[in-house]
Amino acid sequence: MAAISLSITPNPNSNTNALLGSPPKYLLCRFSSNSRFFHRPFLHKLPSFSASPHKFQTSRSQSLCVSPSSSTSTASHTYDVVIVGAGIIGLTIARQFLLESDLSVAVVDAAVPCAGATGAGQGYIWLVHKTPENDKWELLMRSRRLWEKFAESIQLQGMNPLEILGWKKTGSMLVGRTFNESVMLKKKVEQLSEAGLRAEFLSTSDLMVEEPALMVGKEGGAAFLPDDYQIDAKRTVSFIQKVNRQYTPEGRYVEYYHEPATSLVRSGSSGEVRAVKTSKNTLYSKKAVVIAAGCWTGSLIHDLIRDSSIQLDVPVKPRKGHLLVIENFKSLELNHGLMEAGYVDHLAAMKSTVSDSESVHDAQTLSISMTATMDAFGNLVLGSSRQLVGFNTEIDESIINHIWERAGEFFPTLSKLSLGDFTKSREVRVGLRPYMPDGKPVISPVPGLSNLFLAAGHEGEGLSLALGTAEMVADMVVGNPVKVDHAPFSLQGRHY
Repeated sequence: MAAISLSITPNPNSNTNALLGSPPKYLLCRFSSNSRFFHRPFLHKLPSFSASPHKFQTSRSQSLCVSPSSSTSTASHTYDVVIVGAGIIGLTIARQFLLESDLSVAVVDAAVPCAGATGAGQGYIWLVHKTPENDKWELLMRSRRLWEKFAESIQLQGMNPLEILGWKKTGSMLVGRTFNESVMLKKKVEQLSEAGLRAEFLSTSDLMVEEPALMVGKEGGAAFLPDDYQIDAKRTVSFIQKVNRQYTPEGRYVEYYHEPATSLVRSGSSGEVRAVKTSKNTLYSKKAVVIAAGCWTGSLIHDLIRDSSIQLDVPVKPRKGHLLVIENFKSLELNHGLMEAGYVDHLAAMKSTVSDSESVHDAQTLSISMTATMDAFGNLVLGSSRQLVGFNTEIDESIINHIWERAGEFFPTLSKLSLGDFTKSREVRVGLRPYMPDGKPVISPVPGLSNLFLAAGHEGEGLSLALGTAEMVADMVVGNPVKVDHAPFSLQGRHY
């Protein structure tokens, strides 16, 4: 069992301000391709936007980012909250502060939104493969309710959540093909039902009605949650950005993109984190600095405090995943989101492998489980793979072939088709999920570094947990009572 190393030691040589950090370095989770949300949603009128898909593309000319200074010296700016990371977690945290307080917010990123795991995900908000006794359950349920309120508020404004967010209640199925998997799935249905969810077990004959293209054999079946949702991460992030930017004219929201964070500025007397230094600017914070940099959070924290006497190890690691997208796919009809039962077993096996190793990078075993969704725009999305191979984001064609072949074992229609026939209509997404060895994100203040908060390590649950995480962070910073127990996500007392 290993614990997070946390040792805060004051620097005896500090003057009024202590600069912690290293030379500028781009820290970016990459997205490879070849072809949030608020506690009181009905109290805030959302701005009206066109629902046309092309209107949701971020362009440099439309960006409200601060332009780089022509001077070689850095400029200084002051905000109430500075957030490092513009993925779904960072942007929804910003949104929470903007809607639920009068605080000003700056968002910093070495790249742009959706450049990391957020843009490479499958986009589901499912509970069918979750366990009610898990430490994350309460946060998952809270976040799910917030997503539902978010979609409802968009609808009340006369907009269509399907067009704005790709939001659709598809329901989800955890599918098994063996007798033992069916037994497990029946128990899961009981657990989910006892937790208050609408859940049912579907036999082979039931599945033939719900998903005619799916083949699971005589002993197969599925756990079915009809109230689970599908969402498009890119559209959602684009909409959140547009809403956040409504606060720019009043000076409450600014984006600093293509600006890697390079160091923290601390008060030598109190240890309080006073600013984030980027490659172009020094951003002072009156109230909080939030690090929400996904899989790069651990290495970023290490770089930010490298030249200090502080020892802080946050073991967030990149877990590589591939997804295959076939655009406008007409050969197969899917009515729900599907995931094979082995997905849960593979996650547990990967966690066990990492826990027993000296280094997370020793566990490089590839696992592939069938996941299949038809997004709101007619694209077939197939996954998924999991690897612990560092920050490598190169596309591995052998893995894509494995994903296709695995899907063909469940869908006979696909087994009769050649992946090569879809070269011009396919997209491959490669993302680095921010993995924590104990499977729980860190949502916590940093002891000894006053005003510094972490929100990272959500792995493949960034979308599912985003709104609950944003609410939790904002409540911590402003001193509101938290809606969900944050103890399981604290930085201290974590063991692996």
